Amino acid sequence: HHFQVPTTILRRAADRFTAMASSSSPRTMRAVQYDRYGGGAEGLKHVEVPIPSPKKGELLLRMEAASINRVDWKFQNGKARPFLPSKFPFTPVCELTGEVVELGAGVSGFSQGDKVIAVNFPGGGGLAEYAVVPASQAALRPPEVSAVEGACLPIAAFTALAALRAAGVGLDAGDGRPKNVLVTAASGGVGTFAVQLASLAGHHHVTATCGARNLDLIRSLGADEALDYDTPEGAALRGPSGPKHDAVVHCGEGFPWSAFKPALADAGGVVVDLTPRLASVAVAVLHWVLFSRKKLVPLIASAKEEDMEALLGMVSQGKLRVVIDSRYPLSRAHEGWAKSMSGHATGKVVVDMGVADDTE
Repeated sequence: HHFQVPTTILRRAADRFTAMASSSSPRTMRAVQYDRYGGGAEGLKHVEVPIPSPKKGELLLRMEAASINRVDWKFQNGKARPFLPSKFPFTPVCELTGEVVELGAGVSGFSQGDKVIAVNFPGGGGLAEYAVVPASQAALRPPEVSAVEGACLPIAAFTALAALRAAGVGLDAGDGRPKNVLVTAASGGVGTFAVQLASLAGHHHVTATCGARNLDLIRSLGADEALDYDTPEGAALRGPSGPKHDAVVHCGEGFPWSAFKPALADAGGVVVDLTPRLASVAVAVLHWVLFSRKKLVPLIASAKEEDMEALLGMVSQGKLRVVIDSRYPLSRAHEGWAKSMSGHATGKVVVDMGVADDTE
C-alpha cells in the first residue's frame, strides 16, 4: 500500500505539467477562412483550427500583421478557379509579418524570435494567429519598420517597383533619362508606393489620378500633378498643359486601351496594366496560370535580396511612407475585407494581430 501515495502525487504532478505545457504552447489557433467561391465578407468564417507545422524549407510564424490585397478577394470571387485556391476551406491573405517560432528542416539564415516580413503566394494563411511561409520568401524586418508597415511591402511595394521597372522608369537618381510617368488609381496600396518611388528618383515628372478627397495626399507623396478622375483632365489622363506620358502604371479598373492612346507619348509609351482584363475571364485565368510562375513568383524572388533591402531601407530612413487606410483586429478581419472590396481604401487595409478586439 505504501506505493500508492507517490503514484497519485506523481500522476497529479504529471497532469499539472501537461496542463501547463499545453497552455504555454497552444495546439489550436483562431483563423478566418472561406469554404466556397463568392460570398465576399459574409463568406468569411471565424474558426478554431490546428496550428500548422513547418515542412522542409518553411518557417512557422506567430502572426503580427497581414495586409489585404485585391488578389485576395479576387481569388474568393473565383477569378482563378479551378486552380486557386487549391483547396477549401482556405485561409486567405499572402502579405504578412510575424515572429519565427519554429523552423522546418533545412532552413538557414533565420532563428527563433526573428521578426520577418514574408509572402506566401498563392498559399495564403495570413488571417490567423500562426502561419507557415517559405523561408525563401521571407526577410528580416528591421526594428525601425513596424509590423504593420512591414506587412504592406512584400506585395504592394514590390508590385509598384516592378511595374515602374517594366515601364522603363529608372529608380535611382540619374538612372536613365527623365520620363513622364502616370499612375492611375494612385491612392490605392500599389499606387501610393508607385507615386513615391517614381518621385524619389528625382528626375521624372509624375502625374497621378485619384478621387478628389485624396488629391492633397497624392501631392504630399511627390506627384507633380494630381488629377481628379471625375474631371475632364482626369478622364483624359493628362492636365491641360501636361506632357504626354512615356510610362503608365495602371492600378485602376475599367479604362479601355483607347483611353490611354491619346495620352501616350508619340514615340511610344508603355502601359503596365496591373488589372489584367483580357477578352474573357477564362482567357485571363489561363494566361495568369501559364505566366504567373514567370511573372509573379520571380518578381518576388528576384526582388528578394537587394530590392527587399532597398525598400526596407527607404521605410527605415523615412523616405518611403506606408499609407495605412485602416487596421482591424483578427476578430473583425471581415470588416477589413469589405473595406478592401469597396474600392474606397486610401492606402493599405491591415489586419493587426496586436490590436485589441474592440479598437480600430
